[in-house]
Amino acid sequence: MALAPAPIATDTIWDGDDAASPDAAASARPPYSTMAAYWALFVIILATFVTFFEQVVFAMLAERIKADFGLSDSQLGFLAGPASIICYLFVGIPLARLADIFPRKYVLAGGSAALGIITSMGGLAQNFGQFVGTRVFLAAGGSAHAPSSYSLLADAFPPRILTRAFALLQFGFIGGTTLGPAVGGMLIAMAAGWAPTQHGGLTILGWQWLMIWLGLPALFVALLFLTVKEPPRQAPPAGTIMPPTNASLGRRILTFTGLDAAKAIHAKRRVYYPLFAGLALSAIEVFGLQFWRVPFMIRTYGWNEAQIGAVMGTMTLAASLTGLLLGGIFVEWLAKRHADANVRAAAIFFGCVTICAILAPLMPNGYASLGVASIGAMFGIAGAVPQNAAIQRVAPNAMRGQVTAIYLFMFTFFGAMGSFLVGLVQDYIVGDPSQLWKSLVMTAGVLLPIATLCMIRAIRPYREEVERLAAEAANS
Repeated sequence: MALAPAPIATDTIWDGDDAASPDAAASARPPYSTMAAYWALFVIILATFVTFFEQVVFAMLAERIKADFGLSDSQLGFLAGPASIICYLFVGIPLARLADIFPRKYVLAGGSAALGIITSMGGLAQNFGQFVGTRVFLAAGGSAHAPSSYSLLADAFPPRILTRAFALLQFGFIGGTTLGPAVGGMLIAMAAGWAPTQHGGLTILGWQWLMIWLGLPALFVALLFLTVKEPPRQAPPAGTIMPPTNASLGRRILTFTGLDAAKAIHAKRRVYYPLFAGLALSAIEVFGLQFWRVPFMIRTYGWNEAQIGAVMGTMTLAASLTGLLLGGIFVEWLAKRHADANVRAAAIFFGCVTICAILAPLMPNGYASLGVASIGAMFGIAGAVPQNAAIQRVAPNAMRGQVTAIYLFMFTFFGAMGSFLVGLVQDYIVGDPSQLWKSLVMTAGVLLPIATLCMIRAIRPYREEVERLAAEAANS
């Protein structure tokens, strides 16, 4: 099926006076219904659940993949991490451009279909190279999901309840990451006794059948996306930097690399730079803590993996659900009093995460440490909701997908460096393996206060931008 580009401005700067502009026509359409908005949100939540469920089950298969393919730990680590980061850098932002120029429901449907097909192809891989190829292309297929989803939701829901939609969206992540270990563990145990089978010259191992089956739900979700009603795109405010349409092929290619999105971000750098910096610094710390929490519990309190998983899983689930509720309620309460509610709330939650991250490694026993860490995770989830909504609130509509992709790349790329940074501090500053808690306290004590200050620095420019957009909307 051919996709018709969504309307975008024909000039680099739209002056807001062209009543016949495509976006102006779009804004004159009948309002998008609440039922259609929540159906779109439901399908996006389901797609998010399928994505994270697959990731969790894949991680649980790591040792079987390593043994059956004869991989080293470095190869296994590359398979799970850097391959997707490299792919996102070179493919994610160009693919996110599709969310800005095509109907987003088709982009989401295509991405889900690609995820399903490529996941199943991983079950057919016969060697390490083929497996790497599937994981790289899997990341490519999924890289447009978040930008397209966020962009669609930002147009489907009015600003006053957009934060609620982003809060509900987190259920996809929570469901995938909490049901993944339980259901995935049962499936892997079931497949453990299956003998390899031969089909068309391919040897399919027992666990590979799980990957083949894991691709089927994504294909079903792709069909559901076709039932979503595409919301009309909001007209860009006056003075917005827009990608040119009557341009040469070379200029259009530059647009796909994120050039215009980068210009839009730089043009509003007082708003975006502090938000992006805060996200990057917090991602380094959050990912570092996640990776090193189990070694810390073993070295400091003498717990084993079974004890850690049983306690941490329950606490994390409770903290995530509470964080969603807290984030939505607190931001909506703040919104009645402050135009900058999203960023103001994120700054407050960042400060709470900072305190918990510093205190958790200092607790006298493992239960207290995991308890404080879970409270920090609660504040982290609560802060993620308004932070995501803040970006969507001010991002230029015609480039929202790529702006979101750059925003998420900051989180993905710098987050991937977190575990490495903690390791460097441990090896070259602390030195003693039994004193891992010192590295965690040091990194949290340095990075998270700076991240919080960045969010505080963004409050005023964000408020001014929101007020400007609201004034222009009222005058249009």
